[in-house]
Amino acid sequence: MAKGHRSQIKRERNAQKDTRPSAKVSYARIPVQKACFVLDAIRGKDVQTALGILTYNPRYASSVIEKLLKSAVANAENNNNMDTTKLFVEECYANQGPTLKRIHPRAQGRAYRILKRTSHITVVLNER
Repeated sequence: MAKGHRSQIKRERNAQKDTRPSAKVSYARIPVQKACFVLDAIRGKDVQTALGILTYNPRYASSVIEKLLKSAVANAENNNNMDTTKLFVEECYANQGPTLKRIHPRAQGRAYRILKRTSHITVVLNER
C-alpha cells in the first residue's frame, strides 16, 4: 500500500520537477529501433557536434531528431536562459507509440498485415 492519500502522493511527485530543458515529439512515424540508431550517435555529445552528425546522417530519423534538437536548444535559451555554447545532449530516448495496422492484399484472396510503427522521441539537454 502507498503511504498517504492520493493527493499527497501526487503533490510529492510534482514537487520534484525536472528543470532541464527538453523537447518531445509524439507519434513520430519512425519505428523505435530506427530512431535509436540515430539517438545513440548523438547521446552525450555537445549540441554543435550533434547537429553536425544529424545534418550529414542519411537516415530519415535524423531529420526529425535534428528538428527536435533545435527545439530543445530554443527551449533552453528562451525558457531557462542557458548559454547555447555550453549545452550537451544529456538524455535522448525513444519509446514505442501506437502501431497503425494496414492490410496488404496477397495471392489467392489472402491479406497480409503491415505494421506501421510510431514512436515518442525525447531529447533532454544540460549545461556543462
